[in-house]
Amino acid sequence: MNPALPLAALVAASFMWGLAWLPLKQLERMGLSGVALMLIAAGAAAVLLVPRLLRERRRWRGQGGYLLLIAALGGYANLAFTVAMIYGEVVRVMVLFYLLPVWGVLGGRLFLGERLDACRAVAVAAALTGALLILGGFNALRGAISWPDLLAISCGMTFAGNNLVFRARQTIPVATKTAAMLLGASGFAAVLLIVGVQPWPETTTAGWLATVGYGLAWLLLATLGTQFGVTHMEAGRASIIIILELIIAVASAVLIGGERMSPAEMAGGALILVAAVIEARRAT
Repeated sequence: MNPALPLAALVAASFMWGLAWLPLKQLERMGLSGVALMLIAAGAAAVLLVPRLLRERRRWRGQGGYLLLIAALGGYANLAFTVAMIYGEVVRVMVLFYLLPVWGVLGGRLFLGERLDACRAVAVAAALTGALLILGGFNALRGAISWPDLLAISCGMTFAGNNLVFRARQTIPVATKTAAMLLGASGFAAVLLIVGVQPWPETTTAGWLATVGYGLAWLLLATLGTQFGVTHMEAGRASIIIILELIIAVASAVLIGGERMSPAEMAGGALILVAAVIEARRAT
């Protein structure tokens, strides 16, 4: 395989994830709620991959439990990311999502027996300090955290768990694992709609078609690009490239979306970025 292909796929996917707030915000303005949007978008993308999942069943037979875990963790992460991005501030959501070093280190220590060295401890401390600054300092302990903030944090936690399962079960094909994630996201969304967390939205035919288009042309390609890239690249290099998502999201939200960051939020974001780079370089 040409080594430039995984690199190109991962860079393109990182740009797509970093700019995902643009189509998501536009779809919300067309009347699509976050939960229903994910049901349609993830469902449409999953439909294309289900035949592949069935064809590859010999390769994942006996590992169905891991696929269910990927569906639960990755599915929730995708749904939480989408809802938080639609209803929250893009900069805060992305930066809080990038507490990934904390959850990756703790999960690796607890479930994979990875060593917690001084470098990783510094990364965890920097990320947690950055999150505290972004959430308003010690005011966060008095209930100053919004529900999109909580979704962003929980999204990062579950995505880190999903990545741990991916690393532990690399014999399961990428397309199969991606299908499980998308099926999980659409399944969670369906349950939330059934129990009435959000009403079924009223939108135009154009809105529904645009949602399907987002699922097929954005969500599916970005997810496959990320998983293909990290599967066929050295882990540390891939982790560095994925940080592009955070940089692109913050820059675009400030330049295009008109969002602003306070000095404390900028300092917190810088600390989380440093933590992400430390953790990524440690894997090289």
